[in-house]
Amino acid sequence: MLKVGVIGTGGIFKFAHLPGWLSHKEVELVAFCDAFRASAESAALAFPGAKVYEDYRELIADPSIDIVGISTPNLYHSEIAIAALRKGKHVFCEKPDAVNADEAQKMADAARESGRLLMTMRNNRFSEEAKFIKRLISQGKLGEMYMGRCGWIRRRGIPGRGGWFTTKGLSGGGPLIDLGVHMIDMAMWTAGNPKPVTVSGSTYRKFADRPDASGNVPEGTFDVEDLAAGFIRFDSGASLQIEFSWASNIEEEQKFLEWRGTEGGFSLINDKLKLYTEKEGVLIDEQPRFPESAVPQHTANIRHFVECVLGHESPIFLPEHGVDMIKILSAIYESAERGHEIRL
Repeated sequence: MLKVGVIGTGGIFKFAHLPGWLSHKEVELVAFCDAFRASAESAALAFPGAKVYEDYRELIADPSIDIVGISTPNLYHSEIAIAALRKGKHVFCEKPDAVNADEAQKMADAARESGRLLMTMRNNRFSEEAKFIKRLISQGKLGEMYMGRCGWIRRRGIPGRGGWFTTKGLSGGGPLIDLGVHMIDMAMWTAGNPKPVTVSGSTYRKFADRPDASGNVPEGTFDVEDLAAGFIRFDSGASLQIEFSWASNIEEEQKFLEWRGTEGGFSLINDKLKLYTEKEGVLIDEQPRFPESAVPQHTANIRHFVECVLGHESPIFLPEHGVDMIKILSAIYESAERGHEIRL
């Protein structure tokens, strides 16, 4: 049995991480830690004998723990991951990897030096649609991927207004770092993980001080963007347009990924996949149908991590993927601030 200690027992742990840990027969949850002790105590109730901590350092000092699961506010991801890796623990971390590229690199270095596995949540890689497209592209069925577009745009959907999500010191940013990780990662992964070379971006904060229906301006910190857009060039020659928002005046919420290849293209819009090809001089549109997966994506991601720790599978996510991701996000914020393209 692999013994798991959890750091951060809030909503994302309960919704996304807990079902994953519980789904694997070779995992045992033995310790819970949260800065709000009552939250950790509540999580531990279902696990007789589980230890409860307020200080993560005490949890990672326990030599019996094999794996540390991190689901804290973004600011603390790298600090905890690095400390846990140096204590010889395998680490599974909620996205984003870190709040800046230097911290992401330190995480990757700590994983390499410790010889332990570090994986950050990339649940969208485990959708049936994404796996299918990945296979097609890897087999060359769509030719050379040269132009892409991805995003997640909401009409109104600001998470935890006034809490850590909208506080840059804790989150590192707004919808770009919250939603962007998901779709940019899926775009890069399906296209073979090309290396980013230049980034240009803009950010906007237009809804932070907007009055509610009663005419009152919501209280609490809101010092992050509510919309980010940008353009990424890769070493493969491919380019990717991006757009992410928590609030903007659009028709409806939409998450999307498109790639255009020399032999075909696809669009994945709100989890509906369509393929665009040409046969015998005729344009062909295809819409594959997938059986509903019995395993939620977050659960599939954690189960894959556990199988990698056990040596049964090879990781599809590597720490350097996380470094490249955070470099992109950081460069978009820098580009927006400076008003010019950033070379990575």
